[in-house]
Amino acid sequence: MLDNNILALIVTFVVALLWLRINDYAAERGWVDTHLSRKLIHIGTGPLFVLCWLLFNDEKINRYLAALVPLLFTLQFLMIGIGVIKDEASVKAMSRTGDRREILRGPLYYGIIFVILTIVYWRDSPIGIIALMLLCGGDGLADIFGRKWGIKKLFWNKQKSYAGMAGMLVGGWLLSAMIVWFFSAAGIFQKPMGELVLPLIIISMVSAIVETLPFKNVDNLTITLTSVILGHLFF
Repeated sequence: MLDNNILALIVTFVVALLWLRINDYAAERGWVDTHLSRKLIHIGTGPLFVLCWLLFNDEKINRYLAALVPLLFTLQFLMIGIGVIKDEASVKAMSRTGDRREILRGPLYYGIIFVILTIVYWRDSPIGIIALMLLCGGDGLADIFGRKWGIKKLFWNKQKSYAGMAGMLVGGWLLSAMIVWFFSAAGIFQKPMGELVLPLIIISMVSAIVETLPFKNVDNLTITLTSVILGHLFF
């Protein structure tokens, strides 16, 4: 924890920016394909951002300071998506087809969700953190597993696979458990980690099923809403 909250904000911004730009650069250079780059951004940004919450002290204003980071990136995504800012590296890293307008869907929703959950839940409850980690690790790993091993398709949605659903479950649970453990170890959450394991499994399982439903381009929203509702039931 840092005594200076402005310094904590700067560190948080720099960490998030470095991760984003490293992946932009790798995609632009052709070191990773655009699909993998999108998912690496998806998976890595959230945990790095949330772990930086531990740098802030307990002042109430800090949730709003921290939320400035995803807000700034979300505004950047909006400007790139509508063509005000020309950033081919970001377009290549965050879109499937190279169309800048794709950023106005998944990446924009992703950023908005981060802003809202940071302000609403902050470090007061694990609900927001769990929802964000399911969105990052779960949804991100679902796509990677599905592309690599997704031969067997789901009977209720032929666009999704059992491997992808397994990736959502495993990635979401592992990342949620890991980040919540960090906050518990830091004394932020008082419940013993053992009491959180089963709720995390249930939330991850239900969210994994919701991710497979045939709602195109809104899975960021449906996964988050599902996790938040279940989180309120358990916590």
